[in-house]
Amino acid sequence: MDWLSNVVVVPKASGKWCMCTDFTNLNKACPKDPYPLPRIDLIMDSTASCALFSMMDAYQGYHQIFMAEEDRDKTSFVMENGVYYYNVMPFGLKNAGATYQRLMNRMFKDLIRSTMEVYVDDMLIKIKIEKEHLGHLESAFTIMRTYGMKLNPTKCTFGVREGKFLGYMVSERGIEANPEK
Repeated sequence: MDWLSNVVVVPKASGKWCMCTDFTNLNKACPKDPYPLPRIDLIMDSTASCALFSMMDAYQGYHQIFMAEEDRDKTSFVMENGVYYYNVMPFGLKNAGATYQRLMNRMFKDLIRSTMEVYVDDMLIKIKIEKEHLGHLESAFTIMRTYGMKLNPTKCTFGVREGKFLGYMVSERGIEANPEK
């Protein structure tokens, strides 16, 4: 086994604890994937004058992507009772965001920039004509079902006139700073 990472436990904002794997050495050895993340300003600009929104979050998004079998041992980590590796893409890998964005762009290629925006595991359905909203949601859900993508229901909001997306408030009036920040 060439790669072995340590585990650290960190507190989450919710007060719960989260196990994180320190992939520092693995990340140093990996070339950077130059695949770009979308520009948040362009995503926000695209929401102007939209009447309805649905905001969705993939449930543990990275963990919905299976690791290639030949790469799993590179994610090995040690615990007091043994050595383990990830079968799914863990958080903390240098290129995880680029990999995830690339897959999302492929999945939703026919919807992005017209009725949908995607930033890593955050998705937004936006529509100017209210009666079309359900049809566009159905299109997105069909794609999610095809790929087995699961959503986090506690982080989803459907058919609203305004809501929070990527730290901004979006509405028909345009974007505003999030008052909670």
